[in-house]
Amino acid sequence: MSKLLFLHTPHFTPKKLHTKTFSAIVTQSLTPLHCKCRLLSFSLNTTTTRSNSHLLSQIHYYHRSFSVRSFDDSSSETKIQEPQQQAVVNEDYESRGKSKDEDEYPSGEFEYEKFSAWKIFTVKLRMLVAFPWERVRKGSVLTMKLRGQIADQLKSRFSSGLSLPQICENFVKAAYDPRIVGIYLHIEPLSCGWGKVEEIRRHVVDFKKSGKFIIGYVPVCGEKEYYLACACEELYAPPSAYFSLYGLTVQASFLGGVLEKVGIEPQVQRIGKYKSAGDQLTRKTMSEENCEMLTALLDNIYGNWLDKVSSTKGKRKEDIERFINDGVYKVERLKEEGFITNVLYDDEVISMLKERLGVQKDKNLPMVDYRKYSGVRRWTLGLTGGGDQIAVIRASGSISRVRSPLSLSSSGIIGEQLIEKIRKVRESKRYKAAIIRIDSPGGDALASDLMWREIRLLSESKPVIASMSDVAASGGYYMAMAAGTILAENLTLTGSIGVVTGKFNLGKLYEKIGFNKEIISRGKYAEVLAAEQRPFR
Repeated sequence: MSKLLFLHTPHFTPKKLHTKTFSAIVTQSLTPLHCKCRLLSFSLNTTTTRSNSHLLSQIHYYHRSFSVRSFDDSSSETKIQEPQQQAVVNEDYESRGKSKDEDEYPSGEFEYEKFSAWKIFTVKLRMLVAFPWERVRKGSVLTMKLRGQIADQLKSRFSSGLSLPQICENFVKAAYDPRIVGIYLHIEPLSCGWGKVEEIRRHVVDFKKSGKFIIGYVPVCGEKEYYLACACEELYAPPSAYFSLYGLTVQASFLGGVLEKVGIEPQVQRIGKYKSAGDQLTRKTMSEENCEMLTALLDNIYGNWLDKVSSTKGKRKEDIERFINDGVYKVERLKEEGFITNVLYDDEVISMLKERLGVQKDKNLPMVDYRKYSGVRRWTLGLTGGGDQIAVIRASGSISRVRSPLSLSSSGIIGEQLIEKIRKVRESKRYKAAIIRIDSPGGDALASDLMWREIRLLSESKPVIASMSDVAASGGYYMAMAAGTILAENLTLTGSIGVVTGKFNLGKLYEKIGFNKEIISRGKYAEVLAAEQRPFR
């Protein structure tokens, strides 16, 4: 499941495209980070499966330039993201000696391209007229603290919490900002999925190609945090740091025995043997199919972790695994084994940076934090795109058709609201293409189908790419199938493995507590849901 997918659905390809090929590339960097890989191309009668290496930034689509505007599904208001990207003009496919029928995919490798003298001059002029909150002292270090939840939606200037689009954008802006000399990255326990961690890690790797330093600091570190932190050039931890590199686990709990004791019979109907959503209520142990699925996911994530860590640290996978299997260890051993650069407190790392940057000991290190730097516009740094625009429609959370009176304004995907935004993009001549950014485990089947229909209608008039974040499963996957192209991270959890419905039969519980309920009805099936004290049969 998690190694899916790079999938082309030919029957949804916009009619305006070339009759033989549809060429597009989606990567996770802004214009100046030019891709070394060739143009992605595939014929319309081909269905290909492959994991993507970059998401949601640069679309190379024929000979046109695009900007991006973003729509956030998390509230009833539409949030517009300023133009930020510009596509690179495609090379002629035949000039590279490649057949048009030959499938090629982006490798994810990027080259850092320095600004020209004229571009540098233009950027300096823009900085002179920038807003006061965009002013950053020359020679500053960008500090970012990554911990807890990381939302896939854009955050306003006054919102709390971390936003994945802004985190990634800050890496790109800092790479080209002449005022920023490097990044000091604090990494603490993360509550996001592996897909987001993979995307942030890729931006760390891309940032290093600018020639600027990036230093990591980890006071509390597990496998997920280390996976991200080890991509930094240098990594430090305090002597009392909590490191727990013990391996990965998956688990499932079951209430079947508990409900049986109290007289509740869960009646679950499913289609798809791997649809395990109802197992928690009906079973006492794990099914073979669920065990097979969870084992495959665990092996995939663990294998990827070993591959990336071993290649980054220049070690063999066997050595990494041996270190993990050794169990409890002191922080000093991490330094001895080469897992961290040194054991230092935060203030000692800052003192080290001051010395490297030539800052006097009695002076403060010039720093700008994540929140303030998120307010620096791409325009100020010369990273804006062209006149045409690409709409990014973000859909995060569980799916429901309408908003519940008790639900928060920012909770989940509300079908009717997302449909409204999709229609707005479809009817607008300003948007030349669209990206549906999905981070959802699914939910209401009717809402999913209605959104699928609107995305399909959109894809008939404009190029549409579905981009998957941490998870795009069930209804989330269903939505993506309406797009012409689907992209996922290596560690995205995705797939549509069935549907499930059911109810509780409370008959035995009612008997135990002496409760009685009688129903008078008309119609053969009138009591199918009303009579909770009887089974479906």
